[in-house]
Amino acid sequence: METRYPLYIKLPMVLLTIILTVVIMVTAKSVLVPLLIAGLLAVLISPLSSYLEQNGFPKLLAVAISLIALLAFLFGLVYFFYNQLIGFADEIVLLERKVAEWIDAFNEFSERYIDGAVPISFENVQGAIFRYIRDNIATLTQGVIATATTVTIIFIIPIYIFLFLYFRHFLIAFIMRAFPDRAQDKVRFVVHKVKLVVQNYIVGMFIVIVILAFLNSIALYSLGIRHAMLFAVFAAMLNVIPFLGPFIGATLPIVYALLTKDSLWYPFGVFMAFYVIQLAESNIFTPKIVGGKVSMNPLMTIFALFVGNFIWGLTGMILFIPGMAILKVIFDETEGLEPYGFLLGDTRSSNISPATQRYRSKKLKALREKIKARKKKNTND
Repeated sequence: METRYPLYIKLPMVLLTIILTVVIMVTAKSVLVPLLIAGLLAVLISPLSSYLEQNGFPKLLAVAISLIALLAFLFGLVYFFYNQLIGFADEIVLLERKVAEWIDAFNEFSERYIDGAVPISFENVQGAIFRYIRDNIATLTQGVIATATTVTIIFIIPIYIFLFLYFRHFLIAFIMRAFPDRAQDKVRFVVHKVKLVVQNYIVGMFIVIVILAFLNSIALYSLGIRHAMLFAVFAAMLNVIPFLGPFIGATLPIVYALLTKDSLWYPFGVFMAFYVIQLAESNIFTPKIVGGKVSMNPLMTIFALFVGNFIWGLTGMILFIPGMAILKVIFDETEGLEPYGFLLGDTRSSNISPATQRYRSKKLKALREKIKARKKKNTND
């Protein structure tokens, strides 16, 4: 017999569970973040490892080749940004001179039209920055420590990926053994669907990033913006952070065009180009390429971004989106949790799981019976 607890008992239990989960996630960030990143990347390249194994490669060699291919791609991406940033660093002096000219123009305007205005000096701005650095040296020291921790995480993630790939069948067997025999088919289906969702999300986002990088490059090159490739690829990669990422990605080339071009039409042209490209991304590319498999409504996406930023910062903002998609799959296929899967889902999506359909049918039937009971009661009265 199912035990039903009153609301004043269930609500504190739910709140306590949420609080403990958040505390654990914050405290164990250095352990959980590399594990999650490695898990997602291992799921991504697992088809390559399986393909090599099916074609006669030893398991150890197949896993090693898959990992090396992934690391080679990531190294190539880092090398690209390194070369681009070296060329961009040569223009720092030019940008500083431009900012100084802007400050002089502002001082001239304020002295002419504003009584008692205090002029701003570029040297004073630089001095304020150095004073801020000196006054917050403790925070910067913590940042250095965090950077050292990040370097450690970067070295440990490939090891995790290798272990996840090598023991993937063992881990799936463990998950199957953790559930009773009557739920084996359902668990196997959920594991398979989670794997597909992760792969489709990462591959879909990669395709969208490539398309955006290509379109951004065309737009910036057409406007004569230097370092167009750097701004284009960086803005495209920031697209993994919904809403906030595209805004930051567009702001950087707009400010650069404002500082390096003599006409305001150039930053306006960059703004319009990125605006049109972003409209195409949000209404065509992402819904068609990613949205068909990973559909979440904007409300829950924004909520995931804020919660992820609160718990793990920028890393959380990136990881919580596929995390929410995985939760949606689990909720959709778990009896009793279908409403939460519906809450996370895109209201425009027509891809409704069988579990959600059964839930809706059951609720509709109960509603019909309730209406009939009310009509019968009113007739008797």
